[in-house]
Amino acid sequence: MTDNYKRVNTSGKSIRVSLKDVDQRELFGPRGIYVKDIELKFPVKLVARGDELQIFGDFESARAVESIINQMIEHLSGGGILSEQAVEYAIGLTKNSLPRDNFDPANEERIVLTNRNDSVRPRSEGQRRYIDAIAENDLVFAIGPAGTGKTYLAVACAVRAFKERRCARIVLVRPAVEADESLGFLPGDLKEKVDPYLRPLYDALYEMIPSSRFDKLLSDGTIEVAPLAYMRGRTLNNSFVILDEAQNTTIRQMKMFLTRLGMNSKAVVTGDITQIDLAPDRASGLINAQRVLKDIEGIEFSYLDETDVVRHRLVQDIIIAYDRAENSRTKDNGSPSE
Repeated sequence: MTDNYKRVNTSGKSIRVSLKDVDQRELFGPRGIYVKDIELKFPVKLVARGDELQIFGDFESARAVESIINQMIEHLSGGGILSEQAVEYAIGLTKNSLPRDNFDPANEERIVLTNRNDSVRPRSEGQRRYIDAIAENDLVFAIGPAGTGKTYLAVACAVRAFKERRCARIVLVRPAVEADESLGFLPGDLKEKVDPYLRPLYDALYEMIPSSRFDKLLSDGTIEVAPLAYMRGRTLNNSFVILDEAQNTTIRQMKMFLTRLGMNSKAVVTGDITQIDLAPDRASGLINAQRVLKDIEGIEFSYLDETDVVRHRLVQDIIIAYDRAENSRTKDNGSPSE
C-alpha cells in the first residue's frame, strides 16, 4: 500500500470512466502496473467495478487522471499497444502541464513494419518532430540521451526510403572503439574487429528486414555497415547515410563524413553529447557542428530529451538524476568534472 492510498478518501464522490468494450488487462497493464504508476504520481485511488473505473481524489488530480485514462483508452481503441513508456509519457505531460499538441502514437503514420509485424512509428512529440525533420531536410542532426530512439528511428526511415526506391543504398557508419578507431590490437579479421561496435546498427536492421533478404543486401553492398575511418575518399550518391555515436568524432572526422554526401542522398547524424569518450584535449565534432552549421538552410538539429525515452521506465529517471548531479557539480566547481 502506498502513501497515496492512505491519504485518499474513497468514501466520497468519484469521477467515473466507462470501461465498456475495453480490455481491462491491457488498460491496467501486467499486474496492474499502469494503475500503480498513476496512483504513485497523483494523489488518487483507482477502483474498477464491473465496466466502470472510479477515480477518487481531489477534483483537479482526478480530472487529470481521467484525461490520462481516456487517452489510454483511445490509444487502445485505435489499435495501439500500451507500454510503460507510453503511460509514463502521458503522465509526465499531464503532471507538468506540458502542451500535448494532440499527440497520439496510434494516430501517427507508420514508418515501417518490423519482422514481427509491429508498427514502427514516433512515440512522443519529440520523436515526431525528428521524423518530420528527416522528411524535410537532407541533413539532420539528432542529439539526445540514450533510449530516445535516435538511431532506431533513423534506421526505420532509411529502410522505408529504400523500400520506396527513394534511395539505392543504406550506409550506416559508427566510430569504432570509442573515438580512436584503433582496431589493430583486437583479434580477428576486419569484420571480426569492428562487428561488436556496429552491432546496434545490425540489430535495428535485422528487426526491419527479413534475415535472408538482409544477408543478400549486405553481401552485394546495397546495405553497408562500416567504421567511420573507411569513409575517407568516398562519395555517397543515391544513399541514405547514418552516422551513429557522432559525439565521439573529432572535428576533422565530422567534416570528412559530412563531405562524403553525394547527389540525391540524405544523411542523419545521431549522438549523445553527455556521453563523450574522446580524450579531454580533443573537441567533439558533434558539439562543434552545432555551432558551425546552425545557420545553413537544409540542415536541421533535432533535440530529444528524457520525455522521449522509450526504453525501461527507469532510464528516464536515470537521465534526470545524472543531469541533476552534473549541474550541481558545475555550479559548485565552476566547470564540468568527470
